[in-house]
Amino acid sequence: MSAMQLIDESAIMWSAPAAERAGRPLLVLLHGYGSHEGDLFGLAPHLPLQPVIASLRAPLREGLGYAWYGLDPQLNADRAEGADAAARGVLHWLDGQQATSVGLLGFSQGGAVALQLLRHAPERFAYAVSLAGFVVAGEAPADARLAAARPPVFWGRGTHDEVIPDAFVAATQRWLPEHVELTERIYEGLGHGVSEPELADVLGFLRPFYRPSAG
Repeated sequence: MSAMQLIDESAIMWSAPAAERAGRPLLVLLHGYGSHEGDLFGLAPHLPLQPVIASLRAPLREGLGYAWYGLDPQLNADRAEGADAAARGVLHWLDGQQATSVGLLGFSQGGAVALQLLRHAPERFAYAVSLAGFVVAGEAPADARLAAARPPVFWGRGTHDEVIPDAFVAATQRWLPEHVELTERIYEGLGHGVSEPELADVLGFLRPFYRPSAG
């Protein structure tokens, strides 16, 4: 059986109690390397009200935080295998959720995992947002299905990001337009982070998926 890194359900931060989650859209937040589930949850007050937000904790301990997969620059194959194992774990967790739709928002390594999830099961997601993220090298199980489905993806990054290697950015720039309906935004002077202009653009990207209900 393929490797899978299971999600710790007790560590998930939710925007709504269990009784108020069923029958609503779900927005899954995926934090960056060495961080934790509380990081991106700080964005929750700025995100649309309709979806239930679930901020997941990555499965691997890394320093004071957590990681979706290990970072060894000598082992690109391990990076792909680790991203696949992380994606399978998130999909396994999603099997137990009752959501009308699922969207993804990830930062850095979490942004890479968001894209990897599309590469495993593109039909399960309404969209993905990858902030300072990238496409993991190598092939994934559903790349051909992804290219046929072309789900909407927002990819935002800064011109002064010194964390994500230029080669990763260049490869992602080539790969994404061939597989998704891409909205790409580049922010002058932004490092490895999220700026207010970028957050405003993300909200603009998300708005069509969450039309206000009548009444």
